[in-house]
Formats: sequence, C-alpha cells, structure tokens
Amino acid sequence: MPQLVIELNGQYRTLEPGRSYTIGRDPQSDFPFDDARVSWRHATISFNGAVWQLEDHGSTNGTFAGGARTTNVPLLPGTVLHLGNAEAGPRLGFSAPAGAPAQGASVQGTPIQGGPLAQSAPEWHEAETSRHAAGGAARPAEAWQQQVQGAPPQPWQGGAQQPPLAQQQHQQPPAFPQQQGYQQQGYPQAAGQQPPVAGPAAGERNPTMIRNLTAGMRTVRIGRALDNDIVVSDLQVSRHHAELRQLPDGRYEIVDLGSHNGIYVNGQPAQRQLLGPQDRLTVGHSSFQLVGDQLQEFIDNGPVSFSAHHLTVEVDFKGGKKVLLNDVSFGVPEKSLIAVIGPSGSGKSTLLRALTGYRPADRGEVLYDGRNLYKQFAELRQRIGLVPQSEILHKELTVRTGLKYAAQLRFPGDTEAAERSRRIDEVLYELRLDKRADNRITALSGGQQKRVSVALELLTKPSLIFLDEPTSGLDPGMDREVMQMLRGLADDGRTILVVTHSVAELAICDRLLVMAPGGSVAYFGPPDEALHFFGYETWADVFQAFENYPDHDWAGRYRGSVHFQQYSADVAAAPVQQAPANHQPVIPPKPQSWGSQLWTLIRRYLSVIASDRGFLALSVLLPAVLGVVSTVVPATHGLQPNPSGGSNNAAGTIMLVLAIGACFSGAANSVRELIKERAIYERERATGLSRSAYLMSKIIVLGFFSLLQGALIAAVGFSTRKLPTEGLIFQHAPAVEMAIGIILLSFTSMMFGLVISALVKTAEKTMPLLVMFAIIQVVFTGCLFQLFDKAGLAQFAWLMPARWGVAVVGTTLDLGHLMVLDPTHLSAHDGLWAHSVLQWSIDSFMLVAISTALAFLVLRLLRRHEPEVMQKG
Repeated sequence: MPQLVIELNGQYRTLEPGRSYTIGRDPQSDFPFDDARVSWRHATISFNGAVWQLEDHGSTNGTFAGGARTTNVPLLPGTVLHLGNAEAGPRLGFSAPAGAPAQGASVQGTPIQGGPLAQSAPEWHEAETSRHAAGGAARPAEAWQQQVQGAPPQPWQGGAQQPPLAQQQHQQPPAFPQQQGYQQQGYPQAAGQQPPVAGPAAGERNPTMIRNLTAGMRTVRIGRALDNDIVVSDLQVSRHHAELRQLPDGRYEIVDLGSHNGIYVNGQPAQRQLLGPQDRLTVGHSSFQLVGDQLQEFIDNGPVSFSAHHLTVEVDFKGGKKVLLNDVSFGVPEKSLIAVIGPSGSGKSTLLRALTGYRPADRGEVLYDGRNLYKQFAELRQRIGLVPQSEILHKELTVRTGLKYAAQLRFPGDTEAAERSRRIDEVLYELRLDKRADNRITALSGGQQKRVSVALELLTKPSLIFLDEPTSGLDPGMDREVMQMLRGLADDGRTILVVTHSVAELAICDRLLVMAPGGSVAYFGPPDEALHFFGYETWADVFQAFENYPDHDWAGRYRGSVHFQQYSADVAAAPVQQAPANHQPVIPPKPQSWGSQLWTLIRRYLSVIASDRGFLALSVLLPAVLGVVSTVVPATHGLQPNPSGGSNNAAGTIMLVLAIGACFSGAANSVRELIKERAIYERERATGLSRSAYLMSKIIVLGFFSLLQGALIAAVGFSTRKLPTEGLIFQHAPAVEMAIGIILLSFTSMMFGLVISALVKTAEKTMPLLVMFAIIQVVFTGCLFQLFDKAGLAQFAWLMPARWGVAVVGTTLDLGHLMVLDPTHLSAHDGLWAHSVLQWSIDSFMLVAISTALAFLVLRLLRRHEPEVMQKG
C-alpha cells in the first residue's frame, strides 16, 4: 500500500495508508487549522485500497481543486488543494514518498529539524506517546502544529485531572502563501516593501490579512459568499454584506448592502460613510482599516483581554443613593477563567450586568481589548455571550431542535439550513453533546443542561462568555463537570467569567475575584493564595468574617496589599473616561426579517406545546368540563322566552356560568407563558429578537387554542338548551353568532392572562391573580345585579371582558326582556343587550378593541424585562 507525502508551507509529513487523517479547526485533528475559513471537522484523508482520497465533510466554505469546489477528490502526486477559498485558502500539496526530504534536510530554504514532519506516522506517534508519558511532550496535533510554525513543541502544563476539553489549546494557524494580494501574519514582505503598521483597528495586534487595493479596483465587495472580493467566513455576516467603493477623488466609502447585522464604523452603526485612515470598519467578527493602498483585516477569533476600571453603580433608595458597586477595578489576560464569589448583597449580579453592558455602570468603564464597551456596545455586544442562572432554552425540546430554532433567530436570513446545521454540529461536538443531541433537555443531567445553555451562546462564536451561577443546585460531581467545561473553553481561546457560590473548584480558575459587602473588591488574584491572604482556613470562615465585621475596610485592606500591586494597580491607575450617564438606547439589528422571526417563533412554540401532552389534554378537558357544568343549571325554557310571558332568569344564570368558563379557560392558557420564558426572552431580545414578533407569536398560538376552547364551551353549553329560532346576523343559525360572543370573550381573557404574566415577577403569583380575575368577571357580567343605571360602576364594568362577552350573546337572546333583575323597574332594560344588529356589532367590536389595547399594554410591560441598555428604545 503506497505512502503519500503532504506538504504545508514547505513542511512535509508522510501519510501511512493504515489510518485516516482528519483536517479541521478541532485542535485534536491530525492537521488542525485556526483559520475561520476551515470548518471544525473539514475533511478526512484516507487510502481506500486503490487510491488516496480526500473527503470533504460538508464544510461551510468547501475544498477546492483547480479552482473548482469538490467534495471527494483522488490525491495523486502533484495534486494541490485549497481549504475554504479557491485562491487564498490554506494550501495542501501532495507528492510521492520519494519526494519527501530526509530527516534534517532543507526545503525551500527552510530547515526541517528532526521531528514529526520528517517521520512516518507510526514512528512519530510512538515517539510522541513516549514523550507524553514522560511528562514533557505536547499532544500529537499540537506538536505538529507548532512544528509547522517553526517553533519547537512546548510541554503542556494542564493538570492531569482536567478533561480532554480542558487540554485543548488554540495555536496560531499554519501560515499560507500570499495569494491575490493577501498576506498572512508573519509571512515575509516583498523586497523593498515596508511592513504595515497596525492601526487602532486592533490595538497592539498585527493584521490577520492584508489586501492590496490596486488603482483599477474601484469596488471591493465584502460578504460570506465565495464570489465576494473579500470572503468573511462568519455566519453573522450576510452573503453580500457591504461594498467598499473608491470615489473619483481617491477616497473610499463603505456602503451597507442591506445586511442583516449591519456594518459599524468606529463602533457605531452606519449605512454609508466615508472611511479615513484612522477609521475602523467592522463586519461580523472582522475589522478592517485602510493603511495607504492596503486594506488590513483583523479577525477576532477569541483571544481578547478584558478589564474593568472604577465601576460604580448607584440606585435611588429612601431619598438618597445606595451604592451597589463601589469602585471595582480588575483586568484579565487572554484565555482566562475568572471566578467571582462573595456573600449575598456584595454586588455580584450587579457587576455581571455592568460588565456585559446590560446595565452600564454610572461611573467607570469596561474595556474589551482596549475598546470602551459602553461606547461601542452596539458592535461589541455580538462578541459577548451571557448564560443567566435560568435556562435560556425550552426544556421540552430536544437539544438539536432547541439549538436549531435559536440558530434560525440569531443568524442572518440568508444563512442556509445546511450552514446552520454544520455550526450546530460543531458546537455539540466541542461540548461533547453530540451523543445527546436527540435527547430532550429535561432528560439530561444538570451539568449537561448547563452545557446546552453554553452551546447556545457558542453558536455565534463569542470571545467573552459570562455565566451567572451555572452550578447552582448541582451536586459536587456536576459542579466539577461544569467548571472543567469552562476551563476547557478558556483554554480553547475564550475569556470566561463565572459568578458562583460554589468554592469547591476555584483552583481550576486563573483568577479569583472576591466581592465584599457593599460591592467593593476584597481580593483579586490567584485562587490558591486567597485563603492565605484573608488569614483563614476555609471560605466559610471568610464569609463569616464579612458578616461579623461589616464596618471593616476590606477594599482598603486589599488596596494596601502586594496582590493589589501585582494584579490590579496598573488597571486602577489607568485614566478613566466618564461612563455615559444617560446612555443612548441600543436597539440591536434584527438578523431575520419580522415575518421570518414570527414564523420561527410560531413553529418553536407549537413544538413546545406538542411536546407537552399534559397541556394539550388540559386544553381540551378544561373547557369541556366548564361547558358541562353549565348544563347542570336547571332551565325549563332553556334560553328561550317564557311562553307564559314571565321572565326566564335561568337564562342569565346559564350565561353567567358559560361566560366565567370562557374567562377562566382563556386566561389560564396564557397566565404563565411570559413569566416562564422571561430569561429566554431577555437573552433573545438582546441578540435582535423583535418584541412585537415575539408577542404576536404568543397571540396567534394561544389565540388559536382560546378560540377552540371558546367554541367547545359554547358547543357543550348550547347543545342541550332550547335556543332562539332566529339570529340577528345568522338568521338560521343563532347558535353560531352566540358562539362568536363566547369565542371573543375567551380570546380577550387570554389577553388579560398575558398582562398578568408580564406584570408578575414570579410564576407563583400568577394563580392568585388568575382567581381574582375570574371572580371580578363574575361580578361584572351584568347577570347578578343591575349595572346599567349605576353611575361609575357601569362605566367601570366597560373595562371587563365578561360584560361585553355576555352582551354579545345577550343581543341575540334579547336578554334584556328575557330576564328581570329588578322587579320594581320592569321597564328598565340593559342597553348593551338590545336586540339589534348594531348593538351586536358594537359589543363584538368592544371585545376586539379591549384585546388590541391589552396587546399594546403587554408590549410596554415587556420592555421592563429587557436589558436596561435597551429599555429607552
């Protein structure tokens, strides 16, 4: 069986036919690439018994041979492939074994030292295994990648107790040759050409890629599709996102091509704007800067620094100011895991909201890689993931289904289903959830459920991830599992900050922030030095000291310590610009159109309901029982006039029971729907969810169920009664127009339920309010006592849906003459029950009007449960 030699940038490795070789961004691949154009599991090279071949696994940006995209290509000596881009993507060359250099030979002027690239696969694997067992070698994939970069493998420093995820460390991608004016970081410049100077687009970072803008290039199109001049392999970028156009005077302007997530110039949204040499253009995770006749690209692929400077948060309290966060400063390097602990009332949650920009601090600033998060929140919010304590996925769905709907809401509308599916597969594989993808979230362990929430945030590749109490309610084993997962995510190139009450796994973190009562910093530094700093043996003793000595200056003690000088002094001494006191509301762009969001939300909500058999059964059983209850009321003449000329007050009793049944069933449908999804709504709203689309999805789905329930109540309640012989609207079907009144009443009551759900802070408060709503409707139906001549009371009753629901049916029944509420005033009749088409229309219209008014009220109430940075929008 023949061998094959693969060449990358003048470095060679011999492939053995007895095994297959993986290519992708996964650090555990045989050939790992940290290049955005390469998929997580991009392709596999193997020998099929007759010929070597490369099989593309449905990668996002594809594999190219001879400029054409291919999925399965035979590998012969002389074959050249590109990954992710036909011209500028990483290049793979193949040759026969005789063409491979001997160990220690030189290729294209680059010496190859003895190492894995000069060895056959079995020899290299055996050597690496021996070195790893000795305690000093890198993992095979890591060692190979370091050799490609021309650096010797370094020992891996991770602890033996950490899981495979924690052992994955991102390395820089192998450099690839210059193509079409591009240059990779670290690639030699042409003779006589000055190296470009990195501008403010990336702080101290070197450009990831450089494109020469020639005189004949008047337009440069940027987007995700491969036919763009600049391909940005980011699912948050539209297929044709923007154009950089050269004007007749030589200047350049950037024009948004109707992208879903927009473009940003110096952190601010823009549609069309001139670009100067100091301006920074951002498209997705890529930033661009004009430097002379070059366009430099900086890709935010994860590793970023993060710091907080003098954060202070105050709220009004009893006529004065109460400090929730008091002059908090700290800074963390790239790829760090930071834990935040402290007693209740120490400002941990306030700090989290200030760091994420959800509730900007009143004073101080947060720097994301040197950029002010508050001033550039509209752009940088896409780089931040937030996992609240409450679940942000519907537990009734399977893992894959939940992520599928989330991806549809977060990615641009022109993203194909296959692209979203591949990204979901990558995230599931990275978090070791691929074998649980088809399980319901409720069937997973607590630690796995938290992994699913993290997976949701990883879909958009954030560089910073914040978690609020991810281990709350978990046993020690699951606590360790979650913290080790976070350790792995940090090692993989992200910065992770976790607020926690658990102190069992603090040693796995890089830094520990201890908050003291009053919202000040009591300690920031390595976790293993914290207890010695406080002078106690356990964290229980530390927290008890906070309680026993509330007047002690814990923050002053820390500022006078060596730890402050070593870990926080530079951050605290840096000049700070005043945080915007009256921040402008930030309205995130909508990745999907309003109609597309609505359709996705409706399908997701129906999927949730379909998985809840108890809700479906109750939706049928409740109205059926309420309808049957109305049949118990004795009524000799049913809903018809008394032939003897007397009143038929039993008709009013029947209407009372049917109306209350419609009110109760309609409101019960919706009274918990918004409160139980509050955490989901808040997070999705911050990522671009339309408030009105979300509410409309609830109204459509719940309204459909309410209409069915109202029809069922009417069908059961009217089927056993004597009905009028003629109707007002439907002359030969009076039961139909009477049922319309019950159906409209059920729908309007459902809207009242949504108001209750938007008002309350906890789900436990919904049931008392539901009972109170139903009792109030009993009083104001108009069937118990006379309302129409009671000044004030009659007008207040107009706000009650039961008043108008009974009135719609009452006009058909001519209920004003059918029953007598006050024998002393036989000539007085309720005007809302007048037997006329006009009055029936007015009564019906009032139910529609009340429902519309309640919908606008719910929209306003939903604003209270959005990130504070958006509430003024």
